[in-house]
Amino acid sequence: MFHYISIYNMIMNLLEQLNQQHSIDKHLTFRQGKGGLAMISVTAPRAIATISLHGGQVLSYTPVECDHDLLFVSNNAYFQNDKAIKGGAPICWPWFAAHAEDEALPFHGFVRNQAWQVCATECRDNGDVVITLVFNDTEQTRKLWPYSFELRQVITVGESLGIGLVTINTGSQTFSLTQAIHTYFSVGDITQVKVTGLEDKPYLDKVEQFTVKNQAGPITVNQEIDRIYQQVDSPLVIHDAVYNRNIHIEHTGSATAVVWNPWMEISEQSQDLENDSYQHFICVETANAADNIITVESDESYTLGVEYHIQNQ
Repeated sequence: MFHYISIYNMIMNLLEQLNQQHSIDKHLTFRQGKGGLAMISVTAPRAIATISLHGGQVLSYTPVECDHDLLFVSNNAYFQNDKAIKGGAPICWPWFAAHAEDEALPFHGFVRNQAWQVCATECRDNGDVVITLVFNDTEQTRKLWPYSFELRQVITVGESLGIGLVTINTGSQTFSLTQAIHTYFSVGDITQVKVTGLEDKPYLDKVEQFTVKNQAGPITVNQEIDRIYQQVDSPLVIHDAVYNRNIHIEHTGSATAVVWNPWMEISEQSQDLENDSYQHFICVETANAADNIITVESDESYTLGVEYHIQNQ
């Protein structure tokens, strides 16, 4: 009992400290969320949002004129310190998917199930609320990836949702990485969704042992889909007939996009998904993956960015 009281007091003290240092009157507060995790609640003039400090992860974003959240979070998602949260916009870094040389290392890197720190918060003149989170290397991370770095995430909550992921090489060694903003978009019915902007683009089909294919027409989903699209150079759009909206995706610093839906069998087998979860989301991920490897020299930085805007049909 004493152990749980001690943890509770630590969380309350942390939240009090964060609110004293970084809250914004009427617009941003820190609170305790599921599993005792620290959450940021944002109420901007044009949208509301929730961000988890665990994983540095946007979990919810809803513009004031919209009826449905942009993002999907599984009802079975884990909210605990050693697990990634299934949904929202997880950060995969400094490698995407399995590590290229050691599959025993954590899938999708190590920052999506670690605590991030609050660097700064502000409300701009146009009403946008901006949160800057930071994750620095530690003795623990250097055992997994032997480099010095600072990873910054700049989240902008306004008429659109912006996420900028800035990798800063603070050491003397050049390093290479792959990465993704692994966003789960909430949709009304996956079978009535199409994704445009990737027509005629080559992709690696992970469901079929990374076979190289070419996209013919808009993407639709009626089975498991897991693809790494290459040579991506234009905005993408998710057309959702049931929610009567189009989600526009503008990316920077990215030449690959990952499109994923697990379909029925994987949903049923995954403890942090419900059996029918596959019907209600699609992942369209802004990424540097496969052969799109980013090299960052000492004292240099690299920014991967994305902006999401909802337009009613």
